[in-house]
Amino acid sequence: MADNDQERTEQPTSKRLQKAREKGQIARSKELGTASVLLAAVFGLLMLKGSLASAMVNVLTMGFTLEREQAFDPNAMIGMLPNLLEPLVLPLSLLFCLVAIAAFIGNTLMGGMNFSTEAMLPKWSKLSPLRGLKRMFGVQSLVELIKSIAKVLFITLFAWWMLSSQFDHLLNLSMEGFPGGIIDALELFLWMLIMLCCALIPIVAIDVPFQQWNHMRQLKMTKQEIKDEYKDSEGKPEVKGRIRRLQMEMATRRMMGDVPKADVIITNPTHYSVALQYDATKPGTAPKVLAKGVDEIAMKIREIGREYDITILPSAALTRAIYYSTDIGREIPEGLFAAVAQVLAYVYQLKKFRRGRGHRPTPLAAKLPIPPEYQK
Repeated sequence: MADNDQERTEQPTSKRLQKAREKGQIARSKELGTASVLLAAVFGLLMLKGSLASAMVNVLTMGFTLEREQAFDPNAMIGMLPNLLEPLVLPLSLLFCLVAIAAFIGNTLMGGMNFSTEAMLPKWSKLSPLRGLKRMFGVQSLVELIKSIAKVLFITLFAWWMLSSQFDHLLNLSMEGFPGGIIDALELFLWMLIMLCCALIPIVAIDVPFQQWNHMRQLKMTKQEIKDEYKDSEGKPEVKGRIRRLQMEMATRRMMGDVPKADVIITNPTHYSVALQYDATKPGTAPKVLAKGVDEIAMKIREIGREYDITILPSAALTRAIYYSTDIGREIPEGLFAAVAQVLAYVYQLKKFRRGRGHRPTPLAAKLPIPPEYQK
């Protein structure tokens, strides 16, 4: 059983994934970033080929069209340099922006954006020669080596197939005139470059799920680690139990502090007690439960009631009905209004009788009107 707990068989929890992210450990695909940059660069060249070609023609024209004095002046070319480079600034800037955007998207598409200061800190363990050798000859390095060899072989075979299919076209370029041959050669070169970059797409399609799987595999947890994490996040059972006991004690103390405000305490003589209050000065309100409890708490409620001379009436069915249907601080449900009204009327008449202002009230009915759904 202990051996099974040490095997990393469990999927990482959200807390484990968040900690790994804070350390800079996220799934990344180098192939996805490389393919994005290359495809963006090639498509950028394809879109900007006209402006780049015009700029290059201007550069070459200006660079080789010199006056006699400029040809013999060693500093003339330096003075002409800003004018030579000016036509290239706009197309190259657009190309650079396109490649930069593609690099950003390609490297954040998998794993999202993540900034980790911990990953930037130097780690002395990486300077250890033994650990370096272990990384060089480890399983991960072997996998990366196999991937690199497979990638080179795949791209080489794809390039060979592509050159073979365009071999006759390449030979015919020498038969074309100027400048049509050069333009045709450049277009053929760009399209071949695009196809070569597209050869990276199958590699990316394999590498992305592999990197995701490998990342989750490295973060897998043992059953004991999950138990420890649960204890750390939720708290130890004995600590949680103590907190619950303290919370219950505080709630009980607050509840007992409200008992002296009650108008009546009704009881099931052996187990239950419920303290009720009714404010007749607030029209539209119903009697409210100030306190309730069973066994020891029920006895404590009665004890406080006797201390503050609160009327205590036995009514087993009504006590259980209120106890199970109404929370502390809530008004009783409408179905119990009639029964509670009889209890309160009896209490008010009893108080008047004790003050010498009325006759002794008729004893409370043994069977109060309690709907079947509230009978417990």
